[in-house]
Amino acid sequence: MSSATPPSLRRGLSILGTGIRQQPRWFALAVLGSALYGVMTVATAWAIGKVTREVVSPAIQAGEVTAGQLWSAGLLLGGVTLLNVLGVIVRRISAGVTFFNLSAMYRRRVTRQYLRLPLSWHHRHPSGQLLSNANADVEASWEVFNPLPMAVGVLVMLAVGIVQMFAVDSVLAVIGLLVFPALFLANLAFQRRMSPRVTLAQQLRAEVSEVAHESLEAGLVVKAMGREEQEATRFTHVTHRLRDANIEVGRTRGTFDPVIEAIPTLGTLAVLGFGTARVASGAIGAAEVVQIAYLFSILAFPVRALGWVLSELPRTVVGFDRVNRVLQAEGQMPYGDGDLPRDGAAGVRATGISYGYDVSRDDARVDKDKPAVREVTLTLPAGGTTALVGPTGSGKSTLTSLVLRLVDPDTGVVALDGIDLREVTRGGIPEVGALVAQQTFMFDDSVRGNVTLGAPYDDAQVREALRVAQADEFVAALPEGVETRVGERGASLSGGQRQRIALARAVIREPRLLVLDDATSAVDPSVEQAILAGLRTGRSGTTVLVVAYRMATIRLADDVVYLDHGRVVDHGTHDELMARCTGYRRLVTAYAREAEERAAVAADEESASLVDAGEQR
Repeated sequence: MSSATPPSLRRGLSILGTGIRQQPRWFALAVLGSALYGVMTVATAWAIGKVTREVVSPAIQAGEVTAGQLWSAGLLLGGVTLLNVLGVIVRRISAGVTFFNLSAMYRRRVTRQYLRLPLSWHHRHPSGQLLSNANADVEASWEVFNPLPMAVGVLVMLAVGIVQMFAVDSVLAVIGLLVFPALFLANLAFQRRMSPRVTLAQQLRAEVSEVAHESLEAGLVVKAMGREEQEATRFTHVTHRLRDANIEVGRTRGTFDPVIEAIPTLGTLAVLGFGTARVASGAIGAAEVVQIAYLFSILAFPVRALGWVLSELPRTVVGFDRVNRVLQAEGQMPYGDGDLPRDGAAGVRATGISYGYDVSRDDARVDKDKPAVREVTLTLPAGGTTALVGPTGSGKSTLTSLVLRLVDPDTGVVALDGIDLREVTRGGIPEVGALVAQQTFMFDDSVRGNVTLGAPYDDAQVREALRVAQADEFVAALPEGVETRVGERGASLSGGQRQRIALARAVIREPRLLVLDDATSAVDPSVEQAILAGLRTGRSGTTVLVVAYRMATIRLADDVVYLDHGRVVDHGTHDELMARCTGYRRLVTAYAREAEERAAVAADEESASLVDAGEQR
């Protein structure tokens, strides 16, 4: 523990230097205000000594005080107090601005890094932890800048105060100075005990955020499965651990704070004791003892600001290191300077691509022994519609992510119009490709906002996109049409409605490559047929890759690719695969039989309801 403390202290001072270099003006202004406060605090002791010598003592001897003496004493003390207050105001405002500027700067850096890092990195880091990095950890990193300017001003105060104490009486000054090494040693011991406890508490804050985020995200599952008590127990467990860690932090602080508070008080008593003896011996006068004792008493409280900084340093180091791990995270996707054509349907060629998910929580671990996609070679003809069919877990969604370069393959190449996607300029792929996933996300915005995502599309383009997505009728029936807010995550819409708006979001961009990852699973088969027919009609400039399950959807495709265990087993037309691929035939007919059974059950229920209605009449 002791051997780890000096590096921790040096690390903390290094972080302070980083913050100061990034906010030099505001920090300098805060230090200037703090220095003014420090000098005026010391000047207060000088002014009290001066008033004691020139006003109080003569008045006691004369038995009266003149108006001039009162005015001079009041102006002197009032002027010093006014400057002291000005220093406090400047210090607090500037220190606050420094803290909030640094926090905002690093929150922006963290969130930008989140956006730069590929999905493969996000797969290894829970959302709750990432939220904690951007919020609690950033705040912990720079909270020390609230007491830091005062601590710097205290150094100025100490320098001026020590000079003044030696000028008044060197013996009492030496006695008083013994307090400061004692304070430093007490704070050093405090830091040693505090650092591991703060580290644990900061880690548990991230865990609480992670569990809370999961519980909120899985609210529907929790409610539907009746798991409220289990989730409450899980959350209670982690919050109790955080509570215990914070109590331990508070207990440690509560143990050391009285000691740190007592040291200056003991120093003041020592100064008074020795000062009384020196007054009795005639070495100094009562005014000098009063001046030094008061000076020491007012120095005692600001000196604690040094302790506040030292006590904040462990939390600063922990928070900054957690933030810095995000900022220094590797895995950024390389980009080239290649430009993709903007017109005509895109041709896609994947050659020997494999990809495995790394779901480890440690960046040093890479576990891809079981790739989701294995040595896939695939061609999507320009302007054609290709259906991707396979059982659950066969790698269909992974393949769609590779085609649009949401992740890079571990081996192999994905090329669009003959250009390796890794050679395309940043932002080039989203300009020509669009993905509609099964799990759609809606912003808490209007229908228009969710379709355009802030891009300057006009009303006619929005209406046409909604028409192609078969969303125009239900959107028109909404209270405010396209201006209706859909609520958080589209809470006011059904699953099928959300999918159709998400599809319109992709269609309006007129992509050269459109990937539908089971994007119509929540809509009726008849609506799905109308959507896919609309995509084919008049959209010769778009290549479509659709993850399909329904027979009618598959029949619309020009080519069908059957995927199983991450490999392309066969491809061709639907009729060709039905004739020669046993696995494909079993899978597709199973889906068809299930659909027929659901339709038969629905028809029976409708017939039964009609019979019951006739009997009641």
